[in-house]
Amino acid sequence: MALNNSRVRAIGGISLTAAALALLPSLGLPSFYESFFYVLFYWIALATSWSILSGYAGYFSLGHAAFLGAGMYTSATLATKFGWPFLATIPAAAAVAALLGCGIGTLVFRLPRLRGELFALMTLAVTFILATVILNTPIDGGPGVYLSGVPTPKLVDSQTGSIYLLGLATCMGTLAIAWAVSHSRFGLGLYAISDDEDVAEVKGVPTFRYKMAAFALSAGIAGAVGGVHAIYVGFLTVGETFGIAVPLSVILMSVLGGARHWLGPTIGATLITVALFGFASAGQSIVGRAVVAFMLIVAVLCLPEGIVPAWLKRRRLASLRQEAKAAPANSESDSAMKRRDAAPNVVRVADVQAVRQLTPKSPGHESRPSEGRVVLSVEDVRKSFGGLQALRGASLEVFEGEILGLIGPNGCGKTTLINMITGHLPLTSGAVKLDGETISGLPAHLIARRGIARTYQIPRPFAHLTTLENVEMCALFGGRDAASCRDESMHWLQFCALDHRAKALPAELNLRERKVLELARALAARPRVLLLDEVMSGLNPSEVDTAIRLVRQIRAQGTSIVFVEHLMRAVVQLSDRVAVMNEGSLLTAGRPEDVMRDERVVGIYFGHAHAA
Repeated sequence: MALNNSRVRAIGGISLTAAALALLPSLGLPSFYESFFYVLFYWIALATSWSILSGYAGYFSLGHAAFLGAGMYTSATLATKFGWPFLATIPAAAAVAALLGCGIGTLVFRLPRLRGELFALMTLAVTFILATVILNTPIDGGPGVYLSGVPTPKLVDSQTGSIYLLGLATCMGTLAIAWAVSHSRFGLGLYAISDDEDVAEVKGVPTFRYKMAAFALSAGIAGAVGGVHAIYVGFLTVGETFGIAVPLSVILMSVLGGARHWLGPTIGATLITVALFGFASAGQSIVGRAVVAFMLIVAVLCLPEGIVPAWLKRRRLASLRQEAKAAPANSESDSAMKRRDAAPNVVRVADVQAVRQLTPKSPGHESRPSEGRVVLSVEDVRKSFGGLQALRGASLEVFEGEILGLIGPNGCGKTTLINMITGHLPLTSGAVKLDGETISGLPAHLIARRGIARTYQIPRPFAHLTTLENVEMCALFGGRDAASCRDESMHWLQFCALDHRAKALPAELNLRERKVLELARALAARPRVLLLDEVMSGLNPSEVDTAIRLVRQIRAQGTSIVFVEHLMRAVVQLSDRVAVMNEGSLLTAGRPEDVMRDERVVGIYFGHAHAA
């Protein structure tokens, strides 16, 4: 319901703003105002289109002028040389720019090393290459392209008014697209990619497809903006169209306003454009540029994430403080929460029934399942990093409903094996099967959708998403129904006793809470096999007891668990079987008490006796 209300407000706000601004040509004002607002719309649309790829997905681009220029020259060429109606050239301009983006993305996104500054340099190089091609072909040829003979679509009586309306339509359409993306499953996936692309893939986000879609959308909008801008400037030259000033201006506007928020580039573009026009009209253009530069320096130092995110953060913190002051009488106080976390055997009243139903009556092994159907099998898996063999033919089986403890000395390949199972790293050889079906070789997001989830030894939450949004993202991409996704996420936060921190960002959580968040994210996908990578490392004894209780509850719901841990007390208490790895292969497996007495296991931990 809240999302529907937000959608109605956003669509209504954009529509009312567009309707009000569309009346400007009918007011009889000097054409200066129409030109000024057109330039403002141009920068807003261009900056917003840049933020879809570089702000939402985090792929910083210096080549936005390539897509703008591709759109401008497409419209100019079709209108001047082929006689197309100008309005018909705008969709063609968007399509050409989008195809250019897809071509670049197909190459770049297949190479994981081309991220960060390498991606930025790659896009900048594409701009120079495209400019050189256009300059040395009949598309431009050197003298430039004149559009003086191209008739402007007559939307109103004046030419400037018609161009103004085209700019307004492009701007409002771009804002509507940006809002829709930011409030969709697609947008949530892009935000996850921006924060941690590898984790996003393992959690079920089809990262390659989403990056390609974001690149095509960003480039396509820039192409459409360029198509409209071609008729505004009237004369195209390669130097002006593909200059470095365009992408730098777009970046500064987006960074100032906040590139991760759909409204941020609008705020940044408005402030910079108004400032530059104001000083230029007073004959102080150089002073205007200096003032804008000073504004940006202050913003970067004081508001590194931009004006809109900083304002939203202050609102969120103020809301949390108000909620803490106005907490209902029947809610837990902060001191009660601390006492509950500190006492290993104290749980909330709401958890008592679940614990009685799900936890064995005694800490013994009587509730542990006997060996039955194999749900996960690892067959002779090998992994080499150059000349280093991390896994040397590791094999193990996980039975339905069991907890398998996986132990071994540091560097023996436990985490590498988890990375192989989840598809985070490709196998050198061997196979991983889920219910007899080979899953090795599949993309990590497809493996996640088949029912395998993991936690990380060092928590890797999505830094710019709240605790609830972190869990919600994993539930959504883990196959949960979008309509019930938020309720499902709150259920798992309550299950892990983290619901009181639902609105907190990961940076505001302590180590125990981040560990629990890792667990809640994995559970939100309702996995069939859960891989826990040292979830108890760094916890104090009372927190370990709480974690043990949670793991028992998870297993009681039918989930098979592979449990990597160095804390032997937890391994013995929880494991139905224990598998021991050493030097990249499986050393032994069996009941915990038998494995712990195995001389080979004792030897790899404590060493072997040698004669003097």
